[in-house]
Amino acid sequence: MDGSRLIATLRQTLDAHPARMLCVAYSGGADSTALLHTLAQLPQARERGLRALHVDHGLHEDSARWSERCKRFCEALDVPIEIVRVQVEHERGEGLEAAARRARYAAFAQNLRPGEWLALAHHREDQIETVLLKLLRGAGPHGLAGMRGQRSIGPGTLWRPFLNVPRAELREYVAAQGLGFIEDPSNDDIRLSRNFLRAEILPRLHAHWPHATQSILHAADLCRETADHLDALADTALQSLIREDHTLDAGGWSALPDALRALVLERWLHAAGLPAPTRAQLAELRRQVTEAREDHLPLVAWPGAEVHVWRGALHARAPSSEPHGAWESEWRGEALQLPCGGTLALEDSTGKPIPFDPPLQVRFRRGGERIKPAGDAHTRELRDLLQRAGIPPWQRARIPLILRDDELLAVADLWWSAKGRALFEGIGARPRWRRPD
Repeated sequence: MDGSRLIATLRQTLDAHPARMLCVAYSGGADSTALLHTLAQLPQARERGLRALHVDHGLHEDSARWSERCKRFCEALDVPIEIVRVQVEHERGEGLEAAARRARYAAFAQNLRPGEWLALAHHREDQIETVLLKLLRGAGPHGLAGMRGQRSIGPGTLWRPFLNVPRAELREYVAAQGLGFIEDPSNDDIRLSRNFLRAEILPRLHAHWPHATQSILHAADLCRETADHLDALADTALQSLIREDHTLDAGGWSALPDALRALVLERWLHAAGLPAPTRAQLAELRRQVTEAREDHLPLVAWPGAEVHVWRGALHARAPSSEPHGAWESEWRGEALQLPCGGTLALEDSTGKPIPFDPPLQVRFRRGGERIKPAGDAHTRELRDLLQRAGIPPWQRARIPLILRDDELLAVADLWWSAKGRALFEGIGARPRWRRPD
């Protein structure tokens, strides 16, 4: 076949989205070979700086040879190619398939240029397999919607132009054009979930239900419509619940319908660069919000994130180690790296660090500290100052204290004594604490 239908599919989208740089995720397999070859025939693609990106997972002894073959194919098409080698780590309890996919998409995101489109060769059968695998994993509407034709990835956009194209049509194109491609033996390993579904389950499914393909794709479309509607509702709900300090109203979040609660939390966490919880962790967080006593400080944690419930709000942060109570350091005004994250520096009005001698001491709370803030008639317990200032309890142990001869001169850049103020004014600088959060 001459590929006119494939080329028309690509041309239509490119004409509708002008001035986008274009990159092809090129594995060397039949499908991505068809995609790259058809795009190379289009002036619209060439004008966008068409290039290829090949990810070498290093999982097969021939992977280096495959990379070289991809390079030669691109040279024959006069298409630049970048080969990225990744290390596949699968120690998170996930399978090799999932780990390889995670590494591959991380490489895509890291190597895309701002605004660039990344074309992937996923086709109709890939979409069907994805929907069924999501169903078997208990996914909701977002998972059952399958792969989207376009979505953001890193600084660019992921584009799947062949999602409605049958696999057979791509294979026919490759054969008609006499194009060589790589046969990855792992595609025949039915121990891998997708391969088992493709080789063992789908043929039987189609034999019994001849219209299974259309029915599955129709269901995916319906789920996508539902997911898009839920996304819009979740965006509206998040805007109404988020506070100026980027915390989330706990009671309002807990009162959301079940269909929105997880979506709102996920959006809020992702905006902070944090991962979402499992359903069990989500349920525990809601239980803590609704059942915990006022004098408790609920905390729900999972790998990469922890959420505190305090003063009617959810506070999220990345886990960090607690500061060691015995830690202490001399400090001459330089930017001091604190062991629990963040820095402390003595800076003038322009932000320039100001050194001084003799050195002061910096440490964290050990209990019982007191200070008489400059201008205050009374000596205050540090514990009371922190509470009245509304500083969350989990942050209090990380606030650096500045001392000279065991006398507390300043609490980071929050309070200082009269003696501390005189010292800093004499130097012409003030403490500046850059928080780890």
